[in-house]
Amino acid sequence: MEIGWIGTGVMGASMAGHLLGAGHRLRVFTRTPSKAAGLLERGALWADSPAAAAEGADLAISIVGMPEDVEEVHLGTRGTLAATSAPKVVVDMTTSSPALAVRIAEAAADRGVGAVDAPVSGGDVGAREARLSIMVGGADAAVAAARPAFECMGRTVVHQGPPGSGQHTKMVNQIAIASTMVGMCEGLRYAEDAGLDPKQVLESISGGAAGSWTLTNLAPRVLRSDLEPGFRIDHFLKDLRIALSEAERMNLDLPGVRLARELYEHAVAAGLAEKGTHALVDVVATRNGRPRA
Repeated sequence: MEIGWIGTGVMGASMAGHLLGAGHRLRVFTRTPSKAAGLLERGALWADSPAAAAEGADLAISIVGMPEDVEEVHLGTRGTLAATSAPKVVVDMTTSSPALAVRIAEAAADRGVGAVDAPVSGGDVGAREARLSIMVGGADAAVAAARPAFECMGRTVVHQGPPGSGQHTKMVNQIAIASTMVGMCEGLRYAEDAGLDPKQVLESISGGAAGSWTLTNLAPRVLRSDLEPGFRIDHFLKDLRIALSEAERMNLDLPGVRLARELYEHAVAAGLAEKGTHALVDVVATRNGRPRA
């Protein structure tokens, strides 16, 4: 397929690389051109705007930072839907607002274009190893057109329902992760203060009822003092705010998510915005009067 690709961050560059590896032809736009260098060396073409990337493409796929970026990429004056020859389907793989996904689908329909919201879970490791979980919203025909691309990037591809359904599913994912992350950071703090060897503790609990993706993939990074992002704190905080906004609209009380949001706000205030979500361990340490070295 001819694919316009927008966004080459922590996950996007790896995801786009899998499409190139499968033989798809890519036109790439990203705000920091140097981040596209590896893709260009492998044969991708450069585009100077989302519209140029999307021009006549089978798919125009974005994975960017914030909802405002998604809006600009697809609905802006140089966005994918402003292409002279519209793409057949626009796909947003950013974690964003369900309401915005519906707006994009409506704007796309006005141009005779399909639209899919398909946020992902699995972090930088899942992106590199093409084993992401992809949560999909959109009309059947649009999803069917995008599925071959999804299957290059992920192992689990589930069509959840109409536009916005992929984003709602990702909110469920982030809600579930939020309290798990807090528990992992507090558990490691407890282990250290109890005089235990945290590596041995992980060996015991990771295979039991406490086992989780977070314990298996992120707790070892904490023990190595590697707080670099698989997924950035400021992006996760954005997700928690979207989840709480949607919960408020549905008259839901989610105290675990509220606590996680508060702690991640402390993390941002402490200068950790661009660190990985597991850097929350520093906030837990500081709140207990034991800042980590």
